[in-house]
Parts: sequence; structure tokens; C-alpha cells
Amino acid sequence: MDYSSSKEPSPARAWWTRETVAVVTGANRGIGLALAARLGEHGITVVLTARDAERGEAAAAALRARGLHVVFHRLDVADPASVQAFAAWLRDAIGGLDILVNNAAVSFNEIDTNSVEHAETVLRTNFYGAKMLTEALLPLFRRSPATSRILNISSQLGLLNKVSDPELKRLLQDEERLTEAEVEGMASRFLAQVKDGTWRGQGWPKVWTDYSVSKLALNAYARVLARRLQARGDRVSVNCFCPGFTRTDMTRGWGKRTAEEAAEIGARLALLPPGELPTGTFFKWCTPQLYSKL
Repeated sequence: MDYSSSKEPSPARAWWTRETVAVVTGANRGIGLALAARLGEHGITVVLTARDAERGEAAAAALRARGLHVVFHRLDVADPASVQAFAAWLRDAIGGLDILVNNAAVSFNEIDTNSVEHAETVLRTNFYGAKMLTEALLPLFRRSPATSRILNISSQLGLLNKVSDPELKRLLQDEERLTEAEVEGMASRFLAQVKDGTWRGQGWPKVWTDYSVSKLALNAYARVLARRLQARGDRVSVNCFCPGFTRTDMTRGWGKRTAEEAAEIGARLALLPPGELPTGTFFKWCTPQLYSKL
């Protein structure tokens, strides 16, 4: 199914209300801010998070000035203490959540460079941080009849067609047996190779290697988590969305589309009607992709 044909979410079709809570990470700018705004425009209560408290509160205040129901809370997804403090606040002050958008991510490369100098920070934020937050918030999902949702803002740079190591490819393609420990082992192996200088020629993605490996791990984890939740009958869907080459600070303003255009599609996927909502799916723009076949 091509979700580009899905209708724009409208109040007449809405499964959500003002009481529906969406958490958007890394939302003081770029796609995260645009997504927070778009979800808020649909009448949802948005919890906007950012590492920088001053910038995050300013972003939330600007959205509140537009009449949107947005609250801010500081969150550094790479910091276990920050994640635990945020989860406790969300439980006590808000009462839980219905939608999690894992958007927070970093990259330190220019468009035409491929340094791995900051690989540990990149993976700690983009993969380990998103995973740590997801696991901390899973008990707080309200598991409504409409099905709660996790949407990871990811990248096609983390698809299997970017991997040339046959053994790693076989591991990741075996989705029925793949475990979270194996996904974390892959990430740890990459970081170890970065540390000892042997990462080149090991079959890792060739473009923005550290960022691509972080998204490769995130995509694989999303598939494993979706399978785990399905197996126990848990009503939480887990999907990934690649917005493509978008003009943000991360791309130094280069790109084919705006953050607002990316957020339009992201919000549409986050708000899919329950009957159309998949799980374990990677969306390249509007179109679901067969992760293991690419």
C-alpha cells in the first residue's frame, strides 16, 4: 500500500482527542519542531523535548502562542539520568503517552565528508538513546483501542542495501531470529573497529558511516521490538520513517524538501487510522519498504 494516497488526517476521521499525548524528541528545531507543530495543529497535546532547556521552552512557547497545546520538558536521550527523570515526570505530571516520535539525532559530517571522529556520540544519541527512551516509556503507553504508536525518524542510509558485509547482511535479514543483543553487538563491533582504526573495508555503509550505522541499528531494533510487542499481544505499533534529503541544520541547509513538508508526511503516518496502521514497517517517504530486501 502506498500511503501517499491516505487522506490528510481530519477531525471527522480522528481517532485522537485533546487528551491524546504525543512526545516528540529533539523538537526545538528542524523536523522535530515541524512535527510538534503539525501534531499540535491536529488538536493533540504535544510534549516537546530538547537537550537545551532555553531553546526548547522558547520553541514550545512559540507554538503555544499559536494556540497549540504544547508543553516542554528537558530531555537528553543519551543521558540515562535524564531519560529516567523524564519518564517519571511524564508518568506523574501527564499520566502517560499515546505517540512517541523518536526524532532526536546528531551527525557531525558535512555533506561530502565521512569522519567517524564522533561515532560514539552519534550512536549513543541516534541508536542507544532512542532505544533507552523507548524502553523507559513502554510501560507508560496507555494502549488505547486505537493502538499506541512509536515512529522513529530514520534514514534509508540505514537500509541493508548499504551493507556489503555478507555475514552482517545475513544476520540482519533473519528477522525472525534477530535479537536485540545481536543488534547491540553489531553497534558495539563498529565502535570497537572505529576505536582501533580498522572500520574501513569491513562492509559498513560508505556514506556518513557512523550516522548510517546508527540508523541501521535503529531500523533493526524497530523490527525486533515490533515482533516482541506483537508476540505478547501488546497494542503498540513500531515503525520507521525516512523523510529523505531534507533542508535542516544537519544537512547544512541542503536538501530536496523542507522540514514542514517532511513533517506533513510524518504526522500523516503517526496518525494513520487504526485499521491502516502497520507495525515493523520502514517508510521511505510515503511508501513502505521491504527492509530485508533492499
